[in-house]
Amino acid sequence: MTEDAVLRLAVFASVFAAMAAWELLSPKRAQAQGRALRWPSNIGIAVIDTVLVRILFPVGAVAAALWCEANGIGVMNYWSVPRWLAIPIAVLVLDLAVYGQHVMFHAVPALWRLHRMHHADTEFDVTTGARFHPVEIGLSMLIKIAVVTLLGAPAVAVLVFEILLNATSTFNHSNVAMPAALDRIVRLLVVTPDMHRVHHSIVARETHSNFGFNMPWWDRLFGTYRAQPAAGHTDMSIGLPEFRDGREQRLDNLLTQPFRKPGGSLEP
Repeated sequence: MTEDAVLRLAVFASVFAAMAAWELLSPKRAQAQGRALRWPSNIGIAVIDTVLVRILFPVGAVAAALWCEANGIGVMNYWSVPRWLAIPIAVLVLDLAVYGQHVMFHAVPALWRLHRMHHADTEFDVTTGARFHPVEIGLSMLIKIAVVTLLGAPAVAVLVFEILLNATSTFNHSNVAMPAALDRIVRLLVVTPDMHRVHHSIVARETHSNFGFNMPWWDRLFGTYRAQPAAGHTDMSIGLPEFRDGREQRLDNLLTQPFRKPGGSLEP
């Protein structure tokens, strides 16, 4: 495992442990389907995703950035943008690309069939942030490498962005109670759990809002921001109306869900 991968894993594990503990000490919502039912499958998906990425993409986004720097490839390398400026620009552009990708995965039916597995979780907690279909993870990696190459992003900027994205995604998918006054301040800088929980509402107009994972500004800029769920955070329903059966939380059904019709028969 490369040094950057070790660093990303260490940060992810630390934030995951902290948020899991916070959820236990001060949960925002009571959960009808607890950790025993959902966590094995959600964590299993994360393990499969990690192994798949290591096999299919032995050279990741950071390595792609190093190659671009060495060969003068990409807009910022071509124009010799100074590093003090290139690093924050690259982080912003990469975050905007993730926002745009997220919108696209909601808007394109074939991509939504992959992404809906993330939304089919009937609860919202720290493991939901790691629950993405392996095919979606593969496509996301291809998009990220393409953006890094086109931009000529500095390798350090790519590493900083990936660490931030992993940490904030873990944070804002957590079932934690944050004082409303603090939430209003924090969501000016980063997507908070209350802001992102709206995105996991069963109500379609709320599902298709608040697409940001890391920086909260894109939703406000592009008109996809929704401050609160109509039913309130404690009374809102999480998930998708067509995937309510508890068996949908099994690992095998998570993997096959994009290839089945909504509401299709399930194996016992």
